[in-house]
Amino acid sequence: MRFLRRNADEAVPTAEETPAEVTSADPARTPAKGKPTPKRREAQNKRRGPVPPPPRTQREALKRMRGNKQSKEERRAASVERRQRMMAGEDKYLLPRDRGPVKAYIRDVVDSRRNLMGLFMPLAILVFVALLVPQPAVQQYATLLTTFMLLAMVVEGVVLGRVVAKRVRAKFPEDTTRGLSIGWYSFIRASQLRRLRVPKPRVTYGTKV
Repeated sequence: MRFLRRNADEAVPTAEETPAEVTSADPARTPAKGKPTPKRREAQNKRRGPVPPPPRTQREALKRMRGNKQSKEERRAASVERRQRMMAGEDKYLLPRDRGPVKAYIRDVVDSRRNLMGLFMPLAILVFVALLVPQPAVQQYATLLTTFMLLAMVVEGVVLGRVVAKRVRAKFPEDTTRGLSIGWYSFIRASQLRRLRVPKPRVTYGTKV
């Protein structure tokens, strides 16, 4: 009988040519997808889109950082808050060179004393003004005064460094900071105007530290 045979022109599909989406005879059965179910993380990544490539230039990196930053007002408020806390002496907001109880003690010792080195900046301004005066006598006296003041400041700085280092050794016997570093830190602190010191002085003149 002809209807029981296939036509010679019709090819029988092989297993490789059979699509994976061929449904089963059972309509209630869910057909196989032909691939494993994606994980939750992979599905989330697909919804979010591809990961942007790393910036190729510094300008592109800065532009990307600015796009993720806070508003201008928020950045300004955060900067003001950090500045206030740094001036107040909070250890978290200080520069690395100013952190720690040893540095805080050195600042207190220096701030409790009146130092000739505090006139360093006014003296530099005075010398600059004297050089602008077209009179050799004024320039000569300014040079002599500057030389004398600088020598006095150097001597005072050496004495102050030794005094502060000795007191630090007595108060913090386990500290390993070199005496030269203590002296230099004391000299830099003392050579600044009191109102410009960062952080602000916690003690007044004559306070026993």
